[in-house]
Amino acid sequence: MIHEDHKHACECHEHEHHHHHEHEHHEHHHEHQHHHGEEEEGKGRLIKIIVAAVLLGVAVIIEKKTDWATWQYLLLFLVPYLVVGWDTLKEAAEGLVHGEALSEDFLMSVATLGALGIGFMPGAESQFPEAVFVMLFFQVGELFEEMAEGRSRKSIAHLMDLRPDAAHVEREGKLVTVKPEEVKPGEIILVQPGEKVPMDGVVLEGRSSLDTVALTGESVPRTVHEGDEILSGCVNQSGVLKVKTTKAFGESTAAKILDLVENAAASKSRSESFITRFAKIYTPIVVALAVLVAVVPSLITGEWATWIYRGLLFLVVSCPCALVISVPLTFFGGLGGASKKGILIKGSNLMDKLAGLHTVVFDKTGTLTEGVFEVTAVHPEVIDQTELLHLAAHVERHSTHPIAMALRNAYPNEADECSVEDIEETAGHGIIATVNGKKVAVGNSKLMDKLGAAWHPCEQSGTIIHVAIDGEYAGHIVISDRIKEDSAEAIAALKAAGVGRTVMLTGDQESVAASVASALKVDEYHAQLLPADKVTQVECLLQDGTLAFVGDGINDAPVLTRVDVGIAMGALGSDAAIEAADVVLMDDKPSKIALAVKIARRTLRIARQNIIFAIGVKVLVLVLATLGLATMWMAVFADVGVTVLAVVNAMRALKA
Repeated sequence: MIHEDHKHACECHEHEHHHHHEHEHHEHHHEHQHHHGEEEEGKGRLIKIIVAAVLLGVAVIIEKKTDWATWQYLLLFLVPYLVVGWDTLKEAAEGLVHGEALSEDFLMSVATLGALGIGFMPGAESQFPEAVFVMLFFQVGELFEEMAEGRSRKSIAHLMDLRPDAAHVEREGKLVTVKPEEVKPGEIILVQPGEKVPMDGVVLEGRSSLDTVALTGESVPRTVHEGDEILSGCVNQSGVLKVKTTKAFGESTAAKILDLVENAAASKSRSESFITRFAKIYTPIVVALAVLVAVVPSLITGEWATWIYRGLLFLVVSCPCALVISVPLTFFGGLGGASKKGILIKGSNLMDKLAGLHTVVFDKTGTLTEGVFEVTAVHPEVIDQTELLHLAAHVERHSTHPIAMALRNAYPNEADECSVEDIEETAGHGIIATVNGKKVAVGNSKLMDKLGAAWHPCEQSGTIIHVAIDGEYAGHIVISDRIKEDSAEAIAALKAAGVGRTVMLTGDQESVAASVASALKVDEYHAQLLPADKVTQVECLLQDGTLAFVGDGINDAPVLTRVDVGIAMGALGSDAAIEAADVVLMDDKPSKIALAVKIARRTLRIARQNIIFAIGVKVLVLVLATLGLATMWMAVFADVGVTVLAVVNAMRALKA
């Protein structure tokens, strides 16, 4: 019975999963239409602005040349006003119906309709041209905002290029083209040159180079051949590849990255959430003040027209759209700019943390070093270098240990006439074999002691492999993990960016850790740590200030989730890291961390500039409006002009 239930649950889950993907695909289709619709809307808005501007010009000329009644002028100016402002009036009315009275559309509508009405008050000058102009300029501001949003969306949409359109699957001996969502893990797909790889898999046949720029920001193509893992979202450049899929479409790298980026904008930064709260409290206060400015002095002086006009000015100026639009846009731009560089930041709230980093902790292997062992020095005693490598490589011929691989790579010419027999391996010591009749021992100092060979230590750091021939010491080979080319530069760049402390954690021996730490000029290091010790070390360091941990992700997930900012490097292959990390660096370059800090600081700086600038100009014009020194034109500049400038400033965040 239980078994049946379990089976049923699985089926349900499968069904849900499938349904979810269909829904996702539908959403993307919808989004595509939505963007298309936005473009159309933008064009429509531009045409309306141009038509209204021409009509306004004509109306002003007619007003100058003629002597009509006030209502005739009203009709004349209503034509351009309605051409450009109809949408705004409609939005304002809808807002009122839904109980969102204090939107910017509503404020603009009240101010402009009020300005149109002032002309009918005794002793007041008509404000018809101003009313139309306010509406016109408001629409210009909206147009700018749309263009800016469109651009920052495009910068994120370059990631959407990851989304493959179709997959060619082998089914019953025939090639069928289906949607990527319909391919199951384990099926065989064919990827032609010029096509995107639709899902993660392993190459069965073929050689090719892959363009990974959309995933990593790296422009150098990667070569792949049989047995290599390949990731969705890469573009196949040269050869035809036959690939066995390893993951369903929704689980594949491209889908995950898209998901990350789409959701990044949802987690709001401190500045952003402050702005949203600010607008909610600010707008009602401003409306109340505008009413007071219009009513109280009018009751005292009786000059209703003057004070109502000032109250309306107050409304136009106080509209908080510059803030509400430009700050989220700045963060959106910053996230987009970073993603172009192959840095995925999972939310604008992380920008605050990245900008204030105090300590950066690195995991050594695979982060600061390549995680690939190679022979770095050969010190022979009785035979020459080549011969020493030659013998060691033969003895290690069948071992799968990384060190054995390094020895074989250093002497690749294995197909010579030498005979290798009687191979015996002692765990924790090394290997002894007979090569051309000589008994060759390759291993650590323990093996040498056992054989009675007089070994001596080496001043170079790394793993030392000793070699003895027939019990006589023949020399040693130094094998070490290569430091990445830009690791030293990365540490220096972080220090230059004002990060107080850099720390390296490793499970390696003390001597190896010390040499890497001094080569890279890391402030401190801790060696011979087990994974659990890493978490303990990080907990101690967390007390000093904002801390980022950088790991290559395979075993770093527990630490990545503990820290303020978890950074996963080269996380293309590691799902656990993409899930656990806050910032994902798509390639293996540690220097990208300093770049991420720079982008975050720049984004916050731009957001701050916008806040100060917008509030400053508004306060100034509000004071002038109340004193009667401001005109409707100034009020419009204070609102729309500031918005346009703030949006243009926000666009700078894109250029990471």
